[in-house]
Amino acid sequence: MDLKFRVFANVARPVHEVFEAVADPDQLSHYFTTGGAKGRLEQGATVTWDFADFPGAFPVKVVEVVPDERIVLEWKANDPSAGRDYDTTVTMTFKPVDGDTERTLVEIAEEGWRETEGGLKASYGNCMGWAQMVAALKVWVEHGINLREGMYK
Repeated sequence: MDLKFRVFANVARPVHEVFEAVADPDQLSHYFTTGGAKGRLEQGATVTWDFADFPGAFPVKVVEVVPDERIVLEWKANDPSAGRDYDTTVTMTFKPVDGDTERTLVEIAEEGWRETEGGLKASYGNCMGWAQMVAALKVWVEHGINLREGMYK
């Protein structure tokens, strides 16, 4: 069993605008990392994401950035059954929808969990989180609304 997933959404904004809403910590803090994001997503950086509804800041390693195309991240797998920490890989891609420069397809894939009960549970939790992230991104970029506010309280 290969524990991985892919979620996606079409956002009615140009690729650059959508990419910046993810790469820019100020924007990301408005709709996703509600406890704050520290550091721009730039290749080689380690940034910090904090979620007000899930206290504790998480280090996020930025492995690759191709502006307006792709962001690759690594972070802790959150699999307590593994016996020791390991990372998963998150790949975000941004591309125009069918050549339409005013619409962006955002895809987020995550992989690398160990085939344990904890790995399976963690992968399901992250799949839910990334699906909600792309929905929150869409609503933020298109309408300026923080969809995550109060979602988990």
